[in-house]
Amino acid sequence: MKHQIVGLIFLRNKPDHALWMSIALEEAQKAATLDEVPVGAVLVYQDQELARGHNQPIGLHDPSAHAEIVVLRKAAHQLENYRLPDTSLYVTLEPCLMCAGAIMNARISRVFFGASDPKTGCVGSVINVFDNQQLNHHCQVEGGFLEHDCAKVLQDFFKMKRSSKG
Repeated sequence: MKHQIVGLIFLRNKPDHALWMSIALEEAQKAATLDEVPVGAVLVYQDQELARGHNQPIGLHDPSAHAEIVVLRKAAHQLENYRLPDTSLYVTLEPCLMCAGAIMNARISRVFFGASDPKTGCVGSVINVFDNQQLNHHCQVEGGFLEHDCAKVLQDFFKMKRSSKG
């Protein structure tokens, strides 16, 4: 961790959660313009972006093309390694079971999400797979980053979908 001395005050550089989540929100907006459920994600290593992405299951005809999976694939390909230790994943919606499994297998260290998902969220809402001590990898999870903004993107998208149906 980098440190900076300012006078007699000793400060640690902290991750800029708002910055990373705002990038994930930009990705969510891209998904919405493609008529995909607006979820975005960005993967960070040592305060540097490794990859960003958004939901694409409809466009790619791939049920696994959630924002988290898209980002993990990009980063793993870039690094030529399926393990992504010491990284932080920022995602606008709480990960589902499939994504939590991929996060676990990639050895992601930290997950920061915006909006909770009371129907399919698997890192705290419905269940928390990382609390299961029988599983071999656990990561730090924190929710609520730009929560209102993340939830609003989803609410607006589904409101528009409902109103266009009639």
